[in-house]
Amino acid sequence: MPIEYTNLEKIRLEKLERLRAQGIDPYPTRAQRTHTSSEAAQIFEKAESEGADTNISVILAGRIRSIRTMGKITFAHIEDGDGKIQLFFRANDIGEEALAFFNKEFDLGDFIQANGELFRTKTGELTLRVSAYRLLAKAITPLPADKEEEVDGKIVRHTSLSDPEMRYRQRYADLAINPQVRQIFRTRAAVVRALREFLDRNGFLEVETPILQPIYGGAAARPFTTYHNQLKQNLFLRISFELYLKRLLVGNIERVYEIGRDFRNEGVDRTHNPEFTQLEFYMAYADYEKVMTFTEDMVVYTADQVLGKRTITYQNHELNLQPPWRRLELHQGILDVTGIDINACPTAESLAAAMQAKGIQVEPQATRGKLIDGLLGDYLCPTLIQPTFVYNYPRDISPLAKSKPENPSIVERFEGYIAGMEMCNAFTELNDPQDQEARFLEMGRDYDADDEERHPMDEDYLRAMRYGMPPNGGFGMGIDRLTMLFTNCPNIREVILFPHLREQDAEA
Repeated sequence: MPIEYTNLEKIRLEKLERLRAQGIDPYPTRAQRTHTSSEAAQIFEKAESEGADTNISVILAGRIRSIRTMGKITFAHIEDGDGKIQLFFRANDIGEEALAFFNKEFDLGDFIQANGELFRTKTGELTLRVSAYRLLAKAITPLPADKEEEVDGKIVRHTSLSDPEMRYRQRYADLAINPQVRQIFRTRAAVVRALREFLDRNGFLEVETPILQPIYGGAAARPFTTYHNQLKQNLFLRISFELYLKRLLVGNIERVYEIGRDFRNEGVDRTHNPEFTQLEFYMAYADYEKVMTFTEDMVVYTADQVLGKRTITYQNHELNLQPPWRRLELHQGILDVTGIDINACPTAESLAAAMQAKGIQVEPQATRGKLIDGLLGDYLCPTLIQPTFVYNYPRDISPLAKSKPENPSIVERFEGYIAGMEMCNAFTELNDPQDQEARFLEMGRDYDADDEERHPMDEDYLRAMRYGMPPNGGFGMGIDRLTMLFTNCPNIREVILFPHLREQDAEA
């Protein structure tokens, strides 16, 4: 179907045709820029502070964000990736014809290149006195706006974008007009950079493992399935890096990590997106206690590098990331918040009865481990505001973790919680191939085929384990959630550039 243009878009298209009729390319191939807005400000302020000549010539480029005409002068603001700066157009400098051309043919959202000298206005604002300009890109569609008005015969739009749904669907527009959103993604990049630095300095090797996998595993999640036509083979988008990274431990790579995308065919809410970024690392000769300490050090290093502080505010909670973090055994935490002693309920039936006695709804046929996981998620998790490691989990929901020597029904696993969010998950990893095979068989037998807790048998992984896997500790953390924490964003969609959304027609 042909595009249906709005009246404003039609006006801009007419300008586009006028430009072309005059031999002006509205999308020229070449552009010039000597300084960004912040670089221009820095050199000007340096000259001011040193008492040097401030008649500094620069060429700037950016998107026009405001235009204000005042007879024979026009003020405009342009914005680039670093910030904003004011442009000053005067008929005495560029000629009346050039000024009239700018006022008539340029619009908010257009990209412009401007040559000139820097100066300060009477109000102290750093400004470029324009001596020449050229159009770099014509914007046909005005940026989203809440209000527009006519000033001196020219339409002026006051831009903002507050509807979350539109912001996520049109992230390009969101980024264009909301500098605080751009800052979120700069912070996200800094988080990833700091994590890499920490791991690299601690002797870890960064690797890449397959995204398309013949057998999925390493987490409790439902996978996305695809099909390879030439191989005539079903493949799965990975739900975790774990089983491939631990194969590398067998190959004598003792410290290994990956930062990349995982895909889980699960529900979407404020902390879940079907496509997300995860860090996983595996450390030979470490157990879950050593990984706890390592995790604290890694998170505070990242906070130091990215934020320059270890106390942060998230959704009105002041959080102190300084180690040591609180350690809380899962059994004790559930007892504290529900009054249910899971250790006194050794079967699913007895635990279900104890939960029902407290008025807690129980899912029929749920295993004991899933009932405990529900108590953790629904009752304990929301209370864990300050950084806390919850440790010692049921064996039947942790098929890749090593059991406690004194209690085989409990595994050496912890999850880290901050601000009521699960931030990370870690184990003393199971390295006994016979025990691992029994766990795979158990998970296949005790869970329905469509149950996300089900783990398929991975024969190749077991083969790798039989060659000998060193004792090790493993760890996984969502980059998106850590970025949420560091940017005070309540929804994971705020920290993913292009989050998955329902089709608009489906939402109606």
